[in-house]
Amino acid sequence: MRLFHTPPVASAVFDDENLVSFAGLVPLMALARRAGLARLADTWLSVPTDKGANAGLKVCSLVAGMAAGADSIDDIDVLRTGGMGKVLTSTYAPSTLGSFLRAFRFGHVRQLDAVASRFLTSLAADTALLGAPTAQSTVMVDLDDTIVQVHGHQKQGAAFGYSGVRGINAILATASTDTVAPVVVAQRLRRQLRVTARGDPPGP
Repeated sequence: MRLFHTPPVASAVFDDENLVSFAGLVPLMALARRAGLARLADTWLSVPTDKGANAGLKVCSLVAGMAAGADSIDDIDVLRTGGMGKVLTSTYAPSTLGSFLRAFRFGHVRQLDAVASRFLTSLAADTALLGAPTAQSTVMVDLDDTIVQVHGHQKQGAAFGYSGVRGINAILATASTDTVAPVVVAQRLRRQLRVTARGDPPGP
């Protein structure tokens, strides 16, 4: 018996204005708004020129895109498919968000650290992310690194490290208790030559 292996559809486009492709973003971004993500980014993030305008909304768009599975700037366009514009208050073109990110310098990474720490505190107060506020138990803090492979010769901070992969090296801090699953509470980029296994400090 001969089987037909050629797919009948070469590509699919989600373009129905009455359908939402990522409905799970509705409660997620509502929680982010309640915890003040946009407000915190507007307060602590100061990207120069017009590329930094509406920093809070742009950060929210990037977070929503990553939650929807985007792992590149072009993928952020998923937020503008179908009826997504009816459930998200503001979305930006991938080129606009790319220009926003390319305007970042080292100091802006530290500003995002300030946003992230305050956002985490707000989430913990509003949800059981880190357990009940009155809970008393031992907290396990784990420091470990990860390497994210990158491509292209103009990626700032990318290098070949101990893994043999050209990428960006970051150290992550996670916290957990006997009732709370591990939560990433802090992160920091660092030089590729540092090796966690031999006890190298986090470094810059």
